[in-house]
Amino acid sequence: MTVLATSAGDILDYALAAFFIASGAGLLYLFVRMGGTFARLSSFVKGSERDLLPVIVKAGGTVDRVNDQLDKLDVVTDSAVSMADSADTAVRAVSTVITTPVKKVSGFAAGVSHGVSAFRSRRDAGEAVRVAKDAAARRESDLDEELRTAGKTEQESPPPPAA
Repeated sequence: MTVLATSAGDILDYALAAFFIASGAGLLYLFVRMGGTFARLSSFVKGSERDLLPVIVKAGGTVDRVNDQLDKLDVVTDSAVSMADSADTAVRAVSTVITTPVKKVSGFAAGVSHGVSAFRSRRDAGEAVRVAKDAAARRESDLDEELRTAGKTEQESPPPPAA
């Protein structure tokens, strides 16, 4: 076989063989590089497992301790709410003890004042007693309303009733 006696089919066979050899060499180079990449990736994953697992275990322990502290805080807040309720009950009791006699004395004073006035003007004892009782009840009711709306702002309190 001489070089001059080659045909076009022979040249294509040689070119195809050279292409397959070059492709094989390229694939071999690519697979070797890919193997190195996978080796580094495997090493990275193993190192991550080795380093990350203790961190996850410590984080789990920290979460457990935080949950324990939150449980303790829950008990403290429940206790604070209970104390606030007790204080509210005590304040209401003291308020009732103080305001009831004040309302009665104020109503009595208004009743006496209106009763004496009515007796002077009409000279009728029955009418004066009725006027005194009405004035006392009205004064106690007014004072009760004033005490109910004492802590509220203008927006919270209802408008005064029309006369």
